[in-house]
Amino acid sequence: MTRSRACAAAAFIVLLSAAVAVPVSARGAAGEAAATKAKPKVERGLASWYGSKLHGHKTASGEPMDRQKLTAAHRKLPFGTVVEVTNKRNGRKVYVTITDRGPGKRSRIIDVSPVAAAQLGMKKKGVTPVEVRPATFE
Repeated sequence: MTRSRACAAAAFIVLLSAAVAVPVSARGAAGEAAATKAKPKVERGLASWYGSKLHGHKTASGEPMDRQKLTAAHRKLPFGTVVEVTNKRNGRKVYVTITDRGPGKRSRIIDVSPVAAAQLGMKKKGVTPVEVRPATFE
């Protein structure tokens, strides 16, 4: 390799490493947009709880429904997804795992287990307005 080619190669490597080392904020709006995290989708609507009579029956995920576990039924979220459910009337929150499909009524967005309903303070009412968001454990 000639001396001029060696110098050109060294200069290219230095420039390339400097471009990679530039912080995201200095790269402009395109770099910032790609670097920002997508906000988790929040659903707002009505929640209900499914009765203890289903205890032991198979859920859509294949595991038996256990009224003592913090589980829920949702129409679209993948099985095993953990979501935070917030009761909009009293601010109580609970983390539940999606194990079933539902709720049966189209006007509702989630069915929670009896123990989750108790923690949300909604067992007497049966239906309450909630926010459902994917859980983030940061």
